[in-house]
Amino acid sequence: MCKLPARYHEDPYSLHIGTQPNRAYYLPQSPEGEARVHSLNGEWAFQYFDSFLDAVDEDGCLRTELTTSITVPSCWQNSGFGRHMYTNVRFPIPVDPPFVPEENPCGLYQATFAMPTGRLAQERWFLNFEGVDSCFYLWINDAFAGYSQVSHSTSEFEVTKLLQEGENTVTVLVLQWCDGTYLEDQDKLRMSGIFRDVYLLERPQAFLRDFFVKESFNEDFSHATVTVELEPEGAIDLKATLCGPGGQPVGEASFAGEGGALTFELDKPILWNAEHPAQYTLTLRTAGEVIEQAVGLRKIEVKDGVVLLNGVAIKFRGVNRHDSDPVTGYTISHEQAARDLLLMKQHNVNAIRTSHYPNAPWFPQLCSELGFYVIGEADLESHGFATQLGAYSLENYADSMDDPQFKEAILDRSQRNVIRDKNCASVVIWSLGNESGWGENGENAGRWVKGYDPSRLLHYENCMTYHKDRKPDLSMIDLYSRMYSPIERQNMPWPGKEVTISDYFAGGEIDKNWEGRRPPFILCEYIHAMGNGPGDPEDYQQLIMEHDGFCGGFVWEWCDHAVYGGQTPDNRPIYRYGGDHDEFPHDGNFCMDGLVYPDRTPHTGLKEFKNVIRPIRAAKTGENTFTLHNYRDFTNTADFATLRYEVMVNGEITQRGDLEMPAIAPHCEGTVTVEGLPTTGDSTITFIYEARENVPVLEAGHELGFDEIILSNELPAPAPVAAGQVSISETPREVTLSGSGFRYAFCKQTGLFQEICHMNTAFIARPMEWNLWRAPTDNDQYVKEKWTEAGYDRHTVRVYEVKAHNGPQGEAVIHCRLGIAALTIKPFVTVDAQWTVDAQGRIRCELDAQRDTRFPFLPRFGVRMFLPKAFGEVEYYGYGPFESYADKHRASRLGTYASTVADMVEHYLKPQENGSHYGCRRAVLHNGSRGLTVGSEDTFSLQVSPYTQEELTAKMHDYEIEPCGGTVLCVDYKMSGVGSNSCGPMLIQKYRLEEEKFSFRFTLDPNDC
Repeated sequence: MCKLPARYHEDPYSLHIGTQPNRAYYLPQSPEGEARVHSLNGEWAFQYFDSFLDAVDEDGCLRTELTTSITVPSCWQNSGFGRHMYTNVRFPIPVDPPFVPEENPCGLYQATFAMPTGRLAQERWFLNFEGVDSCFYLWINDAFAGYSQVSHSTSEFEVTKLLQEGENTVTVLVLQWCDGTYLEDQDKLRMSGIFRDVYLLERPQAFLRDFFVKESFNEDFSHATVTVELEPEGAIDLKATLCGPGGQPVGEASFAGEGGALTFELDKPILWNAEHPAQYTLTLRTAGEVIEQAVGLRKIEVKDGVVLLNGVAIKFRGVNRHDSDPVTGYTISHEQAARDLLLMKQHNVNAIRTSHYPNAPWFPQLCSELGFYVIGEADLESHGFATQLGAYSLENYADSMDDPQFKEAILDRSQRNVIRDKNCASVVIWSLGNESGWGENGENAGRWVKGYDPSRLLHYENCMTYHKDRKPDLSMIDLYSRMYSPIERQNMPWPGKEVTISDYFAGGEIDKNWEGRRPPFILCEYIHAMGNGPGDPEDYQQLIMEHDGFCGGFVWEWCDHAVYGGQTPDNRPIYRYGGDHDEFPHDGNFCMDGLVYPDRTPHTGLKEFKNVIRPIRAAKTGENTFTLHNYRDFTNTADFATLRYEVMVNGEITQRGDLEMPAIAPHCEGTVTVEGLPTTGDSTITFIYEARENVPVLEAGHELGFDEIILSNELPAPAPVAAGQVSISETPREVTLSGSGFRYAFCKQTGLFQEICHMNTAFIARPMEWNLWRAPTDNDQYVKEKWTEAGYDRHTVRVYEVKAHNGPQGEAVIHCRLGIAALTIKPFVTVDAQWTVDAQGRIRCELDAQRDTRFPFLPRFGVRMFLPKAFGEVEYYGYGPFESYADKHRASRLGTYASTVADMVEHYLKPQENGSHYGCRRAVLHNGSRGLTVGSEDTFSLQVSPYTQEELTAKMHDYEIEPCGGTVLCVDYKMSGVGSNSCGPMLIQKYRLEEEKFSFRFTLDPNDC
């Protein structure tokens, strides 16, 4: 009979009952190579209860009549039990620590296993749970074995005395909430259960319980001393071997007793870094078992405000990563994690912040093997205290950090993080957690971390948010870490956001509590990747490259978080997010903020980020000479990249070839020369960098990035007017233009064409419209309120004047003046437009617009046409093949592309503006026999879609959107950039369509294909 001993889940001073002390993560083997790990993963008996009170009878015993089953590991919400919830800041429970609701959902698990015959008395047995959310009580054979919390860390229990020969029963009660919930308020879908591996470890009576590998170097890194601090359980005899990256032994040592250390001296050590993740292998042998540990030799430090690895200044090109999957939730396999890391490598990412908790215990070791720098973050976030009085406020933000009842728990979370992963080379920075404010408890944890492991840097972004009646201690923090710091000055009332990055490096004021220090600058979150974005990575990268002390940033975030819900009849995936589970509170689709979709298909934003952080950049420095800069920190260009080039003139490739990649040392420059380059027309040269053979992880020929450099920018003049008489007739409502094979109707109420019929083909299915609105992107979520307040989404047109006449060669000329306003709103744009139709039916528009600057910047400005659905093929000369915008086109190249209308759409899971193409020169939409050509002697923004902006605006999920039945063609003077303002700063001014006056020239030419 399993009896509950006490309500530990509401006692912040009873964090772990019956657990072993923390230790480094490893899985021992027997000397014969047999597994010492006995997995308990699989099907367990299970019972879900909506309330903790229902799981326990009146005598305090569990109701163990289990009627169903569940897979371990898994999240019970993903198995059909309970309810998913997504909340970002707000706690999912009343803010009343340490208490949680009595109606506390819980899951009761039970499994049986058989002990190996004759081994119980000879060995010691330890039961490990690598991750349980949020806390759990444990019984072995109905006897209470212990309690533990901290969802994303390992809890280990010695259960030797509770086991019996033959069959044994393990019973686990998991609660959805506990006092630790107040410290686990991370921005993610909230899930529960035994979500990581469960196993028994079979160990000798005396064994090596823990060890800590440390390394030190002489000044030029030509000699290394490797020290292994040992913490045995009982007296042991131990032999150690250290083998080099190639497998050759480089040192041996032995030890006998109950505590001490081993030392290895290495001349010319092979150093570890993310570009060359070479690791030694440390083998520790005792009489009863063998432990192997990969060892990467490296030194991370700060000198003169610059982060150095092995004496070299490095830059983090990073992402924030959760353990997340749309089907398995928090439960992540090695294969799933490796898929993430391979995608990161393919897109030039070299660093990961484990937001905002330790990822799976084997994950940092996988990062060490594949080559990533890791910020190892403690399982701590108490953001919800900022909203405990209803409205968001900084006054109570830091409450957990100064609350004595959380002192032990906050320290415990850092200790479990650091001790578990201390032997992983990839972890170069420890983080105390995220968005919990700063106070005595954080300072206490920070001092412990720096005392226990001074070899790594210590990070905590939120250390500048503290109760104002105290003087904070920041002495243990090594990095000036910010989130979403602006490129240009903005009025953002948040610590660190009101100071631009340039201000920081110009010596601008920072918090006085840094006491004169100006540490290296790092953006632990930046360029918010939600939906169609991010739009400003290049602007940040320019600053990262400019300042030695700016050691890089971590995109928020890696993947969209969602729950898979099947397929629509037309095979579109159904993904659910906040609010789709009838939960409260929820934060909608704010969890859909990744560089990849939930199934790991890359967003266009990931492709953009990849080329922004490309390892080589080129610049034109002479008539035929180009300088290449190597942005790798440890690798010569000749060792990792090949080089080829393409020359394009007016959208067509005219020259291409391979070039010998110059041998350029890290952080240095070299030159290449290309002869015979064009100097006229619309011409570019593109340098394409590809991976050489034997580059770790990547396949030979994998594209690392490219540089497209404009050689000349002469756009063709418009075609001359075709002579011939165009007939003009008028009614009060329209002007009709007709000529040989065409008839056009021009609407006097809109100032646009309402019919275009050419050679018996109707080119528009409904009247043209002025185009100002875009379906708001996630990054438009704040400015859209200003846009709708101004009436941009419901604009009307008043034409003040229309005049029609024939020109000198018989062409029809229509001049009109108009204002664009909305109900209750004065005109925000006035337009003076001239439309010319020549004898061949070509239409030319020349418009001059004036914007009332008292209104917010425009989403876009141009015209929208609705072509028949049969016009389903597209060819365009502009930036492609990926969607592109003023601030998001570095993944695309200027060229000629062909597509279908359907394939011009980027299906963001929350519908929004997508699929536009920046810098277009011309485009043709055709039905196989007839086509409509759009051209401009300037450039324009092109969008072709089966969906209207109104449809995308109205629907909350991609699987809900319906095509309009035609082809929507938008020809815009400009489209404002997309930015990253869903969480980051406002759109950079140069990317806003906010000119007071502007002109636009374009042509429409119906023709045969």
